[in-house]
Amino acid sequence: MDAVDATMEKLRAQCLSRGASGIQGLARFFRRMDRDRSRSLDAGELQRGLAELGLVLDTAEAQGVCRRWDRDGSGTLDLEEFLRALRPPMSQVREAVITAAFAKLDRSGDGVVTVDDLRGVYSGRAHPRVRSGEWTEEEVLRRFLDNFDSSEKDGQVTLAEFQDYYSGVSASVDTDEEFVAMMTSAWRL
Repeated sequence: MDAVDATMEKLRAQCLSRGASGIQGLARFFRRMDRDRSRSLDAGELQRGLAELGLVLDTAEAQGVCRRWDRDGSGTLDLEEFLRALRPPMSQVREAVITAAFAKLDRSGDGVVTVDDLRGVYSGRAHPRVRSGEWTEEEVLRRFLDNFDSSEKDGQVTLAEFQDYYSGVSASVDTDEEFVAMMTSAWRL
């Protein structure tokens, strides 16, 4: 394990020690630190932001993390990629059940779940806000889909976004058996 991997493991452990919302809380904090709304931070911003949270990195560690996850060579760290890297890896069993749930939702089989795909799997008619006339069923389906979408809500959820959502859930479930049981029940697999 190289120094950047060791740093990521240290950050992951510190986030997970804060509970299941540790990584999500870090995401919210980073979005506040991203003052220019570029969705990226340089090594100094990363170092200062993590220090405020009590996650101390030295300058070399912060620069190494930025270099490792800087996908476009801009010298800054893309927040989505960084947050994805912080989430703990999942077992093949967990990945398989997530893929099965996604396949059930992706009725068109095109690798993207849309509101049209959801219509055949999920009904919003009984939702209290639909029943009261406040929302349409379309709005309920869109809001449901938004739970799994990335921070840029485009009305389409890819397998990678679905896996990313469930990797966050997975971090708070102790065993593969519990995770598979939860997914099987939730998605009626």
